[in-house]
Amino acid sequence: MLHLRVSLPTALTEPVVTLLQDDPAVSALAVEQGASHKPVGDVVSADVAREAADGVVERLLALDVQQVGTIHLVPVETWVSRAGWEAERVTPGASADSVVWPQVVLRAYDDTELTWTFLSFMGLATVLAGIAIVVDSQILVIGAMVLGPEFGAVAALGVALVRRRWRLLRRAAVALLVGFAVAIAFAALVALVFRATGWVSVEDVTRPRPETAFIYTPDRWSFVVAVIAGAAGVLSLTSSRLGGLTGVFISVTTIPAAGNVALGLAFGLWSEVGGSALQLVVNISGMAVAGWLTLVLQQTLWRHASLRRDRFAARLRRPAVHGPHAGPPRA
Repeated sequence: MLHLRVSLPTALTEPVVTLLQDDPAVSALAVEQGASHKPVGDVVSADVAREAADGVVERLLALDVQQVGTIHLVPVETWVSRAGWEAERVTPGASADSVVWPQVVLRAYDDTELTWTFLSFMGLATVLAGIAIVVDSQILVIGAMVLGPEFGAVAALGVALVRRRWRLLRRAAVALLVGFAVAIAFAALVALVFRATGWVSVEDVTRPRPETAFIYTPDRWSFVVAVIAGAAGVLSLTSSRLGGLTGVFISVTTIPAAGNVALGLAFGLWSEVGGSALQLVVNISGMAVAGWLTLVLQQTLWRHASLRRDRFAARLRRPAVHGPHAGPPRA
């Protein structure tokens, strides 16, 4: 269940209320006249089944509510309502499978913002990955994977392509390019400091590393894992269940590959730079392609579910017609 709140000018209140009142997916509706001061007007609140939220928002956008007012959608963690249960029951689809596209797009914009925090996490995760490679520790590699914030930007590439948000596409690409460039440069600088102080030698980097050798030796499984992780990650981001996201973070070697590129640059190990760079490109490409295809499939399936919902809602709104011999309607 989602709680919808719309602040809007009074002139739009009646069409918005009519839109919501006629929708069987809406289980509660309230109007606060004169409650909005910016914009000057009213506040309309409603509880909407998550499966229908995207369609409701689309119809509000068709009324240009967003141009003169504000649309808020907030998840309702706990609710007790017979009407709410009926609204979810009569709405085709499952709440966990539904995609609320405004929510997904907004999160994509947030995840691709090139901030100091984003760059800091990228740099720290890459340094941690470099240390993991030196000491040949899979546990530290996993820690670096979880710490890295890059998956949101990778998923945003697919969101941008599916929703045709070209500004978002450029923003995601820039965030990935700048983020990895800054992270690798920072980690390489730290590696040079370790080399100068004698903490890390060339032998530490070139010796056999059975636990972390996969980082700079991509194979056919690298792309397969990236595809699976990309699809699972996008499903976690678009559904109401986020449990699979941590598994994605610890399955794809993007940050570790960047860490090995930094070590290779610091110690002049160009073969490892090339192998790790290829691993990085393979993983990002696999995740981006899988995310895009998953979103295309979700959009197609949910469009059909929305059409079924609209037809069902139209039947519920249709008044009963009684013929001349039909008699009175039954109680």
